[in-house]
Amino acid sequence: MRVVVVGIGADGWDGLSPRARRAVEDADVLRGSPRQLALVPEEVPAERLPWPSPMTPALAGLLDAHPGRRVVVLASGDPMLSGVGTSLVRLHGPEAVEVLPAPSSVTLACARLGWAVEEAEVVSVVGRPVDLLAPHVTPGRRLLVLGSGTATPAEVAARLATWGYGASRVVALAQLGGPGERRFAGAAAGWPHAGTDPLVVTAVEVVADPGTRPLPTVPGLPDGAYEHDGQLTKRDVRAVTLARLAPLPGQLLWDVGAGAGSIGIEWMRVHPSCRAVAVESVAERAARVRRNAARLGVPGLRVVEGRAPAALSGLPAPDAVFVGGGLTAPSLLETCWDALPAGGRLVANAVTVEGEAVLAAWHARVGGELVRFGVQRAEPVGGFTGWKPAMPVTIWSISR
Repeated sequence: MRVVVVGIGADGWDGLSPRARRAVEDADVLRGSPRQLALVPEEVPAERLPWPSPMTPALAGLLDAHPGRRVVVLASGDPMLSGVGTSLVRLHGPEAVEVLPAPSSVTLACARLGWAVEEAEVVSVVGRPVDLLAPHVTPGRRLLVLGSGTATPAEVAARLATWGYGASRVVALAQLGGPGERRFAGAAAGWPHAGTDPLVVTAVEVVADPGTRPLPTVPGLPDGAYEHDGQLTKRDVRAVTLARLAPLPGQLLWDVGAGAGSIGIEWMRVHPSCRAVAVESVAERAARVRRNAARLGVPGLRVVEGRAPAALSGLPAPDAVFVGGGLTAPSLLETCWDALPAGGRLVANAVTVEGEAVLAAWHARVGGELVRFGVQRAEPVGGFTGWKPAMPVTIWSISR
């Protein structure tokens, strides 16, 4: 039998479609949270089983736990929007799951606010850091933040104020669609509501404070956006490097010799599904990478402390590799090259003669593109202005 997932809103039984009601009434087993199970009338005879904690093992074993019985899973709103429906389809396949959705909290929030759904950015921080908002916070954007606690709107407001967006307009919409629907509003700076409701969507119209410099998601953030000790791929070189790495949604980057972590961080900022592993041998720098990643909105960046190539053993296969340090280490480039699938990209930068020699040898061996990149910056020379050159960087890039 297929598992039927029924979306139920804050309006409970009254808000269900006839088809959804029939599915619940015909069920042998109802699974859901205690709150969701309590929304079903007592006369429905199904056995009611709340989810244990943790929930994932129960989802994985759901079909085996109730052989031959009609199982209905209750979910909040649209089960396929950051919901249990998505998890069940991933675990058991679409042929084993039927989904009967209700209006999502996103749809209801946009209806209350008069926002076009396609113009609002949805960010889920359910069980995840609020720092994930950072790449989305730019002037003029409309954000809908899905949280899992009464303090989520206050946490969102506090982050906005810290990042220089205290003037942003924040509206917390609680119990959407139900008899207890409520609205909390205010500016991010000085947000007056410490707690709201567990069922809440936080809507944000992003407004920058005077003097705030927005950070785009395109590569090449200002060097000052990073905490570093000088081991940082500088802004102009970073933009060129990432253009050659070609970040694509869902793909994984190895950032080998991460330094301040800028390459992996900006790879992940391109799209929420981009993933990266930063490999750094110095513990102090590895800790700095983690702080930079959290502050710039990609707390999911994985940091591996160790010296490559040994530290690369056991890592998931990459779609692209950047080598920013340690080029002269024996077999490093060999290991990175062998790890790449067909179509994978490898980019390596060198600033020393010894590193250039390694890149030149690989270029002669397998081809690719070898570029020497020089940047000069205008600086005062007495009462005039002159050009001060930075160390030239040799960039080798190749697709496998």
